[in-house]
Amino acid sequence: MSDFLSKTLERVKPSPTIMISAKAAELKAAGRNIIALSAGEPDFDTPDNIKTAAKAAIDAGKTKYTAPDGIAELKQAVCAKFKRDNGLDYTPDQVSVSSGGKQVLYNALMATLNEGDEVVIPAPYWVSYPDMVLLAGGTPVIADTSIQTEFKLTADQLESAITPKTKWLIFNSPSNPSGAGYSHDELKQLTDVLMRHPHVWVMTDDMYEHLAYGDFKFCTPAQVEPRLYERTLTVNGVSKAYAMTGWRIGYAAGPKPLIAAMRKVQSQSTSNPCTISQWAAVEALNGTQDYIDMSRPVFQDRRDLVVRMLNDAAGISCPTPDGAFYVYPSIAECIGKTTAKGVKVDSDEVFATELLEEEGVAVVFGAAFGLSPNFRVSYATSNEELIDACTRIQAFCARLS
Repeated sequence: MSDFLSKTLERVKPSPTIMISAKAAELKAAGRNIIALSAGEPDFDTPDNIKTAAKAAIDAGKTKYTAPDGIAELKQAVCAKFKRDNGLDYTPDQVSVSSGGKQVLYNALMATLNEGDEVVIPAPYWVSYPDMVLLAGGTPVIADTSIQTEFKLTADQLESAITPKTKWLIFNSPSNPSGAGYSHDELKQLTDVLMRHPHVWVMTDDMYEHLAYGDFKFCTPAQVEPRLYERTLTVNGVSKAYAMTGWRIGYAAGPKPLIAAMRKVQSQSTSNPCTISQWAAVEALNGTQDYIDMSRPVFQDRRDLVVRMLNDAAGISCPTPDGAFYVYPSIAECIGKTTAKGVKVDSDEVFATELLEEEGVAVVFGAAFGLSPNFRVSYATSNEELIDACTRIQAFCARLS
């Protein structure tokens, strides 16, 4: 069978986050008391106005094929959103709508990468970025950040990573997995570097835009540096902002030739996203934004709870992130220790595996995101579960010797 499968598959690996969530579900089904902090999914229900719009679309018979990359009404809503929230002017022929943000990113990479093209990806990164680049025939160039810079890429690091072969920078703020958010000034330092390298385009992943806490103010590259407008693909979606993960709608706006190329890829792969989901997304973007205002302070309280409790665990150091619903604590002081069962913790993967086995808490090990020794916690669940999970983590760390 191995001879039958594509050689391309040898370059990529399955999603670790999905694998860990599946393992946690398997243990739970077997009767274990499992708390899964591995999935990046809001625990709130999709707002009622959005569900009502979807039902109305069904009742109105809006259940047929649409244009490959989205209905006109949704593209208009995307344009209005970018103008309202980001001060960016786009027209509908500059917009692409896909089955989730992941497909938007993949379409763009498939439409632009040739063998030998490089893509700069700051680490820690969302697990799918490097593998999507590899599937598209490109070469990921990983730029490691550190806890000292709050997991943010510096201008010098970006400058060092760029070569004549660089085609894209993939930029994610607030970040999955670290929650790190770039201020206007921090982002301006990066865009100044990009202005010195006109062959490099920037692909933003703004999926966590509305999950920004405290004094942090979200901004996006083309907003900070308007001269980058013609070589920026600004990517977003409804999954995190409106608790619509299963509806599978992502969108992007950028230069017309790039959007046309992405449309061509999508027309010959999946064609249009789910029609009902598109009409639901129209309401999400155009309708009341009450859900965003309601959910943000809840997530901020959860963040503060998790950061406090993890910092009380022996050997864990947890920065306070600016946004998203993740923390990315360091376990550097736990490496080299031994669990109560006699297992040596020589990596963050072993730490996460033994934590799941001993305490029934599922987290994602840092190596999956390209930067160790760390792990990711998603705090998109109830305070009760978070307190229970963090108490178990504290107990696990206390037994390390």
